[in-house]
Amino acid sequence: MKSKRHSKIIEIINTKAVETQEELAEELKNAGFDVTQATVSRDIKTLKLIKAQGADGKYKYIAIETEKNDITNKLTNIFHNTVLHVERVDKIVVVKTITGSANAAAEAIDILNLGDIAGTIAGDNTIFILARTKETADELVNTIIKMIQR
Repeated sequence: MKSKRHSKIIEIINTKAVETQEELAEELKNAGFDVTQATVSRDIKTLKLIKAQGADGKYKYIAIETEKNDITNKLTNIFHNTVLHVERVDKIVVVKTITGSANAAAEAIDILNLGDIAGTIAGDNTIFILARTKETADELVNTIIKMIQR
């Protein structure tokens, strides 16, 4: 029952702007779930829901995973729109970007955790990525190529 309720909560917050626990409890009751405010409070904590400001300026519940996916999509878009070329030189992956974009693309690499990377260094239009092995460097090149060709 709990997993069905949790699925319904995610469905509700993804389709409606729910501002309070009471509103969420009411929506669940309308969907046939007999819940108390305390149950809803525990569910919010378990599902790691947070309140975020919507486009209309009002705060509403969202799932952290949804926010994480949004960030991932934005970072992937940075790659798609700024990376021009990628190649492997030994255990170093060299990424060429449009001028002024290397820092943003390097931040995306760090946040997206694309592989077993020792570190990244970014200039104005070039990123050096030190992979731990040549195989990891090859995998990283393939991953980056997929990200920029999507």
